[in-house]
Amino acid sequence: HHIDWVMMVPTMMHRIWRLGPEIRGKYDLSSLRVLLHLAAPCPAWLKEEWINWIGPQKIHELYAGTEGTGMTWIVGDEWLAHRGSVGRPQPGCEMIVVDGEGAPLPAGEVGEIYIRPASGQGSTYHYLGDQAKALEGGWESLGDMGYFDADGYLYLADRLTDMILSGGANIYPAEVEAAIDAHPAVRSSAVIGLPDDDMGNLVHAIVDCTAPIDEAALRATLADRLVKYKIPRSFEFVNTPLRDDAGKVRRKALREERLARMAPGAERT
Repeated sequence: HHIDWVMMVPTMMHRIWRLGPEIRGKYDLSSLRVLLHLAAPCPAWLKEEWINWIGPQKIHELYAGTEGTGMTWIVGDEWLAHRGSVGRPQPGCEMIVVDGEGAPLPAGEVGEIYIRPASGQGSTYHYLGDQAKALEGGWESLGDMGYFDADGYLYLADRLTDMILSGGANIYPAEVEAAIDAHPAVRSSAVIGLPDDDMGNLVHAIVDCTAPIDEAALRATLADRLVKYKIPRSFEFVNTPLRDDAGKVRRKALREERLARMAPGAERT
């Protein structure tokens, strides 16, 4: 028997890609028909590498939540025409992007994503001890930020709770992490905001690396991928996994650990 269908999170795709062409080339992937990735944002550079490796028709991406309110889907050739998108809403749901007041936003403007299942609000799940964040009309949020393009394709920015406000600018950690993860010695990274009296927050990057990295060289690499205010002000290099078994990075917990270290009287490590 040979594998013809596989499901991955981007962390798995990243680790396989880092094996290098000599190791990857030893394996026969001719039976593979579908690679479906989900559960976390996939850096555009990484997805492009996989498309070039196994072909666009085999790469599929799903965006949805455990709540089952709706989903988007995109295949590799569509993605190449809408680079970075997670696809269009599928039958059985509707999606909108709204501002802080709940008003729908035009194409290209980032806001909070709300989903409405065709079966009606509350028909697919319920929270224990909590209420869904909802708008009038049966719309519910999973807490993600994003925008639609003119063709109705959805693009994710980041979790609303993870967004960093620094000097009046909104910075989405996933974008910065994608740029850092492109470095060949990086296994994964997590970007958080740390408090600053002047800027409100400063961008701090925690980097899990396979070998020592020259910070100046890393900054130079990031300067080619990010505007200046998104480049981390500080770096912390570690040799421990930053993502859980589901491939998700828990930025809130990482931030709380750093804040605890910064507290007066805290023991320094």
